[in-house]
Amino acid sequence: MKAMVLNKPCNLKENPTPLELMEIPVPVPDADGILLKVSSCGVCHTELDEIEGRTPPPRLPIILGHQVIGRVEAIGKQVSDVGIGDRMGVAWIFSACGRCKFCLAGMQNLCPEFQATGRDANGGYAQYMTVARGFAYTIPDIFSDVEAAPLLCAGAIGYRSLRLTGLKDGQRLGLTGFGASAHLVLKMVKHRYPDTDVYVFARSAVERQFALELGAVWAGGTAERAPHKLDSIIDTTPAWQPIVEALANLESGGRLVINAIRKEGGKQSLLDLDYPQHLWQEKEIKSVANITQADVTEFLSLAADMGLKPEIQEFSLEQANEALMALKDGPIRGAKVLKIG
Repeated sequence: MKAMVLNKPCNLKENPTPLELMEIPVPVPDADGILLKVSSCGVCHTELDEIEGRTPPPRLPIILGHQVIGRVEAIGKQVSDVGIGDRMGVAWIFSACGRCKFCLAGMQNLCPEFQATGRDANGGYAQYMTVARGFAYTIPDIFSDVEAAPLLCAGAIGYRSLRLTGLKDGQRLGLTGFGASAHLVLKMVKHRYPDTDVYVFARSAVERQFALELGAVWAGGTAERAPHKLDSIIDTTPAWQPIVEALANLESGGRLVINAIRKEGGKQSLLDLDYPQHLWQEKEIKSVANITQADVTEFLSLAADMGLKPEIQEFSLEQANEALMALKDGPIRGAKVLKIG
């Protein structure tokens, strides 16, 4: 099969083609697993973090990609509830132990043995992949393959981030950064919290205009001040400084939810944080760590009910490097998806 393989981390400014197109054997599913013939795979900023070494080290060589849609091609001998040809999806959560206190509480995202698709196990930048049946999800018929792919990460992690804000209808929400995840969050908010105004902070005029088109009441630059203090803010940017700026826009008692696996700049800290301006008055900062199985299933159901469809840009498997560089350098309007099969 064809696969785009990362053999070693690198700086994308020095090497804009980090993935190598290779022919490798089709994998064989375990007894509790399935083999998927991949049709599409979303492109995520986390893949940039993996390539440039900001995440925990990936298993190398590795096939990236954790927003995977495919059809069942083969079934392990212990699997009885899916059939050949069934359409399934795979998200960032590839596996968890199922035994620890976090797994038993439905918080597999915090499991010490959590494994990530496309980091600890091969993902969807390939024609085939395997996964345990319990970590593959039925995709609602309302979505095409390319529409469904971004829902498995950008959508599911956006759903988790929104839940963690504790937002109530009528409160003001801020979104810092406006890419694949944030544009889906805005659509969710318009559906679930019709009296909530959404304020967007984005780096480019293209992103700000896109936010206004989707119903944001205001859109400004990352360092601008919103016309009102905000009850909650979700940060989806790869950088540190937007966090500081977001805190300055946060209402007393408000919560900032950071939806990012890592921030660019290594072990840089919030050196520009001014305690009275940014954190006093019982403001909170909460991080998002991975997603649970429930996040994926609940979000897919919600997305189907509301007809939530992402805006997408399509690339071929062989264009994976191009898609990654477009994600890193260009204005982001919606989500980027590899169309493979």
